[in-house]
Amino acid sequence: MANTYLSRTPSSASNQKTYTISAWFKLSSLTTNSQIFGAKDPARSSNDGIWVLSSGQIMFYIQGVTVRQSTQVLRDFNAWYHVVASVDTTQSTASDRLKIYLNGSQVTSFSTSADPTQNVDTAINGTNLHNVGQRINDDYFDGSMSHIHFIDGTAYAPTEFGETDATTGEWKINTSPSVTYGTNGFFILKDGNSVTDQSGNSNNFTVAGGTLTKTEDSPSNVFATLNALTKNSITTLSNGNLKHVGNNSSWSSSSSTLGVSSGKWYAEFKFSNSTGTDLNIGIHSEASIYNQQNDGDNYTGKQSTSYGYFNNGNKVNNSSSTAYGASYTNGDIVGVALDMDAGTISFYKNGVSQGTAFTGLSGTYFIGLSTYKTGEANFGNGYFGTTAVSSAGTNASGNGIFEYDVPTGFTALSTKGLNL
Repeated sequence: MANTYLSRTPSSASNQKTYTISAWFKLSSLTTNSQIFGAKDPARSSNDGIWVLSSGQIMFYIQGVTVRQSTQVLRDFNAWYHVVASVDTTQSTASDRLKIYLNGSQVTSFSTSADPTQNVDTAINGTNLHNVGQRINDDYFDGSMSHIHFIDGTAYAPTEFGETDATTGEWKINTSPSVTYGTNGFFILKDGNSVTDQSGNSNNFTVAGGTLTKTEDSPSNVFATLNALTKNSITTLSNGNLKHVGNNSSWSSSSSTLGVSSGKWYAEFKFSNSTGTDLNIGIHSEASIYNQQNDGDNYTGKQSTSYGYFNNGNKVNNSSSTAYGASYTNGDIVGVALDMDAGTISFYKNGVSQGTAFTGLSGTYFIGLSTYKTGEANFGNGYFGTTAVSSAGTNASGNGIFEYDVPTGFTALSTKGLNL
């Protein structure tokens, strides 16, 4: 979450020349600079550490100087990235004093590059404030993080923390690396939102601001969120791109990052501060998403390849609205059961099926919502905003946490679900 961060101040300084930072992260936006991990520089009003800039570039900062800023930019809001900063300022070869790796590959193209001075002590690993997810008073990280390691005294390669999958060729996480952490080393966010150090050093962090929310979304199972790249311009996304806020005067729409053309998929939505018939849940094809982006008053079901369920109980397709099921309002939870094997979609109100709404679906569809006001999605993370579901329903697939029972044969919209 964009105002949440973790802090720790070491009781004693250790090796400020040689260390490794390893972190997995998923971006929600690039509206501001986002610090992943850093330490307050006592001589300056800045932090030494690693960021993702609002441009999407990776940056490492030491003693008031940008020593590395990548040419490469990050733009994928659905992907988990793995970054490793391997620091050893004792090296005689200047270019070896700081190496940055992304998803296992060394970053070698930089728009800015200034090698650290040999044997320079950085602010990191001193007795100053260390933050995860925030600079001194700004540059909050907007997104999710997992498996954050800090190694005191050793500059490790990324292969200690991940490996290339032999089947897919993708970089995947090593959840239990064999490393020597050193005195101030730590391992946090291993299991959910625990800030308790798992390295054995008891170098625990505290939640210094905001609310740290657990997510099922992880480097080994990527869950759908609402897509920041395909929402229309009047829509604001937050809470890991699971909270959708409109402009209170016209329809705003957003859709899932993952689309499906086969399989059986379930998701839940919950609304707040609505005062009229301004809520809608359903699915979009790629073509209708394009219209959604470029039409400031577009709702789910307005296009011929978009299908929705209004809060007055009607179903809608191609702008034609007909009677369907029960009405719903603020606080109700609407479930979507999309069966792309049978080509059907059904909706649920507070766990009760309203029956099959549409048949004959084919192609690729994305689950989403439309509203004038505020809606929150649960694609299986088990939360609406920062509030956990009150009593998780049964889910035979074992994939995802929902408020109500998941219909038989259906699963969460995630990469694990895609491979079931």
